[in-house]
Amino acid sequence: MPSTPRRPTPTLADATRGRVLFGGDYNPEQWPEETWPEDVRLMKDAGVNSVTLGVFSWARLEPEPGRREFGWLDRVMDLMHEHGVGVVLATPTSSPPPWLGRLHPDTLPRDADGRVEWWGGRQHFSHSSATYRRYAAAITEDLAARYAGHPALTMWHINNEYCTADYGDEAAAAFRRWLRARYGTLDALNSAWGTAFWSQGYDTWDGVLPPRHAHYMNNPGQVLDFRRFTSDMLLECYTAERDIVRRHTPHLPVTTNFMPLFPGQDAWRWAEEEDVVSVDLYPDPRDPLGAQHGALVQDLARSQAGGPWMLMEQAAGPVNWRGVNHPKPRGLNRLWSFQAVARGADAVCYFQWRQSRQGAEKFHSGMVSHAGEEGRTYQEVMRLGGELARIGEHVAGRHSRADIAILHDWHSWWAGDHEGRPSTEADLPTVLHAWHRALWEANLPTDFAHPGHDLSAYRMLVVPQLYLLTDTAIDRLLAHVRDGGTLVCGFLTGIADEQDRVRPGGMDARLRELLGIRTLHEWWPLEAGETAATDGFRGTLWSEEIDATEDASAEAVYRGGELDGLPAVLRRGRAWYVSTLPEPGALRALLTRIAAGAGVHPVLDGLPAGVEAVRRGELLFLLNHGREPVTVRVPGTHLELLGDTAVTGEVALGRHGVAVLRP
Repeated sequence: MPSTPRRPTPTLADATRGRVLFGGDYNPEQWPEETWPEDVRLMKDAGVNSVTLGVFSWARLEPEPGRREFGWLDRVMDLMHEHGVGVVLATPTSSPPPWLGRLHPDTLPRDADGRVEWWGGRQHFSHSSATYRRYAAAITEDLAARYAGHPALTMWHINNEYCTADYGDEAAAAFRRWLRARYGTLDALNSAWGTAFWSQGYDTWDGVLPPRHAHYMNNPGQVLDFRRFTSDMLLECYTAERDIVRRHTPHLPVTTNFMPLFPGQDAWRWAEEEDVVSVDLYPDPRDPLGAQHGALVQDLARSQAGGPWMLMEQAAGPVNWRGVNHPKPRGLNRLWSFQAVARGADAVCYFQWRQSRQGAEKFHSGMVSHAGEEGRTYQEVMRLGGELARIGEHVAGRHSRADIAILHDWHSWWAGDHEGRPSTEADLPTVLHAWHRALWEANLPTDFAHPGHDLSAYRMLVVPQLYLLTDTAIDRLLAHVRDGGTLVCGFLTGIADEQDRVRPGGMDARLRELLGIRTLHEWWPLEAGETAATDGFRGTLWSEEIDATEDASAEAVYRGGELDGLPAVLRRGRAWYVSTLPEPGALRALLTRIAAGAGVHPVLDGLPAGVEAVRRGELLFLLNHGREPVTVRVPGTHLELLGDTAVTGEVALGRHGVAVLRP
């Protein structure tokens, strides 16, 4: 008997339907019901076409065990549908009601010191608790059954910002089960963790614990596996709820929101389980590199999605969790929103719709701030909503690939982050941002990629830092260069294998040969603020004592000090090695030169300082990150979609100005 054809997996396009989604988290349970009609009026005026409901509503939906209160949510869902606003319905499981922890203390996580994380905040759940999972599944099942057929429903949002770690006894038992599945025997575990060091050998599984508070450094292999385990346990929680809602609505996409460059989840692995990749993004408006941080997160989200993605949360104004919380200057919210669209976002959303009057985040901005509809925040939101509606049909679903990929891997980050490393200054986020910044400022489009994935589509691979590399990943790098591609590696790459064993020679021998390194004698980390002089620039954070092979050329050498005359930048054919972190201008110039040699060029030449040019499909986005007006030269004649005007030869951009050009 022939099998039934499998329905294609739903995507973000099933929710956008040729538009850019615009809206945010809506928490009507915080407000009197008389406020809801005003909310709808303001939403319509602002062009809101999507809201996320129910993220933190578990106590309202289930005020006591087993009792459901869906009437208020019924009315909100109906109200949204009546006014043409789609609903991304969330499972409320990130913030259990107080009664769950009171009646079932086993659902509460413990930190590394054994302290209970009590209710009163959020994310107070143990990912390994069978009781928590049972209650989470029950509320998810009832939500899905009730609203599966509701015409307002467009997407599911599971939990929120998964980030919980747990060191308690139930998590310890789950950790042991996870380790048994991974290693099979205690001998294999002892080998992987290197327990011969410090007399740590285990003779029984019952003795294996999470890396709880220790007198001195925890075993790095244990810490690495606990991070892997935590990511996997949270993923089990996500997929359990995802599978419930999929069973009721197989035609609707499912997502959960990442935090930007968050160390607690292997986001490559998670993205494989999502129909829609979504991320929360909160650059500091006072940070002169806030736009570059945003571009990095957007490039990563687009790469994980393999196409359009969802900006699930951003702030319309100030946040409330920095030491000093600055508002966004006039035009910055619009600029950063268009930057996300240019880099692949088909949804631009906020936390939250209306700024709260009570609770921990009452000073976190909303699309409607405390100033109300006359306030600048809402007026700017209203303008943005109208502009996104204008360009939606031209941008939704479009995707552009880059010729350059930055390689990033969470397992490498976790392994390299141990407290016993050579330098805490050379941490991966700092190095990753520096290399991405160089490419961003050079207007060289960049994807991110996992080092073990197929990399054949890229002309140039950039490896800022991959401390841990599997044999498969090393084979990918070798094949890339062998097949005609260009590779640029930064320091602390290829140092350890999958179990965090340092490879003989201090770097994998195959990688050393590829890069032209005969001997890596010593790492010479630099103090904060210290630099290492070379014959072309000053290096920061790190330096190395290396000898080159005869067929490698030193493109820059150290001058002065212990490393005088030794290579700082090494090249062997199409493979480059950078043993320090050049100052920003020097790194930008180096990567621009290498990219040109690989046949990769900027989107536009001769851009004014602070202007970003991004292509998405046939559209060219011009983004002025400066506060002064500029003029940008562009080839030919284009239609500027935001103003619906023809432009030829040049485009004027005001302070934080945006132009969207179609040939």
